[in-house]
Amino acid sequence: MRSIRPLLAATGLVAVLALSATACGPSEDDAADKPAAVESAGGNDSGGGIPADLAETLKKHGVDPEKWKDGEWKNWDKDKWLREAKDFVNPVIDGLWKPERMKSAKDPAKTMAAGDFSGDQGVTDPEPAPVKARPEALPYHDHAAPVGKVFFDSPEGSMVCSGTVVKDPKNPGRSNLVWTAGHCVHAGAKGGWYRNIVFVPAYNDKGKSAAALENARPEEIAPYGAFWADWATSSGEWISRGGPTGGEGAPYDYAVLHVKPENGTKSLEETVGNALPVNFDAPEISQISAMGAWGYPAAPPYDGLIMHKCVDRPGRLSISPSTPTMYRIGCTMTGGSSGGGWFSEGADGKLALVSNTSIGPVTSGWLAGPHLGQGAQEIFTMMSDKFAGR
Repeated sequence: MRSIRPLLAATGLVAVLALSATACGPSEDDAADKPAAVESAGGNDSGGGIPADLAETLKKHGVDPEKWKDGEWKNWDKDKWLREAKDFVNPVIDGLWKPERMKSAKDPAKTMAAGDFSGDQGVTDPEPAPVKARPEALPYHDHAAPVGKVFFDSPEGSMVCSGTVVKDPKNPGRSNLVWTAGHCVHAGAKGGWYRNIVFVPAYNDKGKSAAALENARPEEIAPYGAFWADWATSSGEWISRGGPTGGEGAPYDYAVLHVKPENGTKSLEETVGNALPVNFDAPEISQISAMGAWGYPAAPPYDGLIMHKCVDRPGRLSISPSTPTMYRIGCTMTGGSSGGGWFSEGADGKLALVSNTSIGPVTSGWLAGPHLGQGAQEIFTMMSDKFAGR
């Protein structure tokens, strides 16, 4: 049985998610209280709220921009489903993500049966004991403001994942970057980019039940408002090899979003008051005493409304001899927590994001996430450089 004593050091994992002393929580003056603006997600508006560059991309693929915002985005025919990295489009559709639509979004669970593991079991540690996920303290904006929900549309309907606000080296103090899983933005080998991707930090801030949310004000559900992705990037391995249960794309199942507020101009980091650094040089698993995973589990027995967390000593999981070894921790969180950040203390003594939830077993009990190495750093740096000073 693994010792739990090293996990005592993990209490610091909670502190890093709290707002800084100078930050402010959401107030009645925040953008979430104001009517939604009809504005583009970036670039020059070509009319109808769709930027000129996005409109040109749609036209190039035979899609009428006006028809897109009026419902053409629901057309998932293969020839209309953009999949290449350069073809990401996600124009703002005003009023699309209403509270009821958010609550009805489903989880894109990436579950694997025992027989799905074909890798070298010599680098796979014994299955960890389940760690019961614990609800985060309330309100979320005081305890885990950078954590939120990622909503998107897929051929199966409205879906939901989790995500984390991360620091942007080229925009210190003003980051608009969100870390999540690749399968929360792109379908992988047999599909393309998902649509209408938005990030809602500190979703359901006061942790209310479904019944209590029936009459909740919009700012209680989305205290900081919604942030639409105007660009997304994932690994080439996920795009070319990712599958319904993760497959050999799972060790590369990560993505970065650049977002803009549906209303206003303040950056995401300034709005929520905090962001987490990303560590692309985490030590060997044997040197890590604890990792903490945060997210919004949505598959039973959870309902996607409450933020949860798990802290455990990580082990190793190998999917294939030809792919990097993944992290694995005991955790009872289910689908919907996908994309949620994993945090650990680095060599400098500071806590940082080191992975994200990717896959878990059909029966739940553990979660696995990719090791963030050179490939992950490259797509992150590319995103930071693309929006430097913006």
